[in-house]
Amino acid sequence: MSIRPIQRITQSQPTIEGAGVRLRRAFGFGNTQEVDPFLLLDDFRGDSPSDYIAGFPWHPHRGIETITYVLAGTVAHGDSLGNKGNLGAGDVQWMTAGRGILHQEMPTGDPQGRMHGFQLWANLPASLKMTAPRYQDVAAAQIPEVVEDDGTRARVICGEFWGTRGPVEGVAADPRYVDLSVPPGVLRRIPIERERHAFAYVFAGSGSFRDASAPRPVLTEQVGGGTTYDTAGNRSLILFDTGDEIVVRAGEEGVRFLLVSGMPLKEPVAWHGPIVMNTEEELRQAFRELKDGTFIKGLSVK
Repeated sequence: MSIRPIQRITQSQPTIEGAGVRLRRAFGFGNTQEVDPFLLLDDFRGDSPSDYIAGFPWHPHRGIETITYVLAGTVAHGDSLGNKGNLGAGDVQWMTAGRGILHQEMPTGDPQGRMHGFQLWANLPASLKMTAPRYQDVAAAQIPEVVEDDGTRARVICGEFWGTRGPVEGVAADPRYVDLSVPPGVLRRIPIERERHAFAYVFAGSGSFRDASAPRPVLTEQVGGGTTYDTAGNRSLILFDTGDEIVVRAGEEGVRFLLVSGMPLKEPVAWHGPIVMNTEEELRQAFRELKDGTFIKGLSVK
């Protein structure tokens, strides 16, 4: 077994999306090859309604899947085909936009005013770009949790992990999407198939994601030009290179992170805003359809 080296560790960057939602972007709108089949990861959290209450009003998607995972607060969603619902703490929505959908997502804080969640975009292969839209709404109680002898906990959202399969099925990139919590000081080795691209995103505590026997510490890029070594803390993205497993040693407060991996599609990407196709002509066609009112092409499947 070989440990996956770390390509780099970066901090998610502040940005504003929707009608004025303040969030942090871990990656997106850059080089897609190194995270293929994934496109974007946003961390939206705030303790004040002014950070998020404007929400994400009506907007289109085509050619991708959007995965929304809520940790605190509620996200009300609806689309132009009449589908609607609410995502609460611990819930997941896996939306396959396929040939096109118009929808909105409007967050509300919990009784203390807190809102926290993630949205991940996964690309669709050319053969499925124009498939029928589909939702997989998964309640928190449906997501299995594995607890190891050392206290490590894993909520398995999608794919198979430690012998447990998550409830989301039929996703093109065959991803593994896991919410992992490792207790203070615990060292875990986690197998990941060599052919997959993989990343971790820390959102609580801190940890080291390198082999304890490595002779040199990992350089961590920090906002503002400063540098630290070895430890990845809150809002850190760890992008892994090729190997058979990753290693994480939790810090003094433990560490909680998303671990995501998927099979690269290795297809060309033509991307503008919420629409991702394979060619520039396909992209232009999508925006022509938005303009002339032919973007929506049939009923979605719940």
